[in-house]
Amino acid sequence: MNRRKAMSKRLGAYPTQELKQRVVAWAVKLRVNPKIVRVQQMTRKWGSCSTTGIVTLAYDLSERNATFQDFVIVHELLHLRLPNHGRLFKALMSIYVPKWRAYELELRRS
Repeated sequence: MNRRKAMSKRLGAYPTQELKQRVVAWAVKLRVNPKIVRVQQMTRKWGSCSTTGIVTLAYDLSERNATFQDFVIVHELLHLRLPNHGRLFKALMSIYVPKWRAYELELRRS
């Protein structure tokens, strides 16, 4: 049995639902409207945002602390407004997740 199925069996659908609820709360704050929010197994990254408005989060994100979850969620949702990582994107990240740069460094080291 893979890790996701084992966790799902142990915890039920709660991690997925909690992540989706966090996305909805942040989407309201950021005034964005993702078309679809998916939580699935991802091997190389914590999240992604497609040009068609699909936000995908790694199932394992539910195991991380809430601040890290917010970092990933805000990062992906901001891509619904800004497709790049330019100055405005970074400024908005600093407003909504002030310690985002520390998480960014942590991700680069791992």
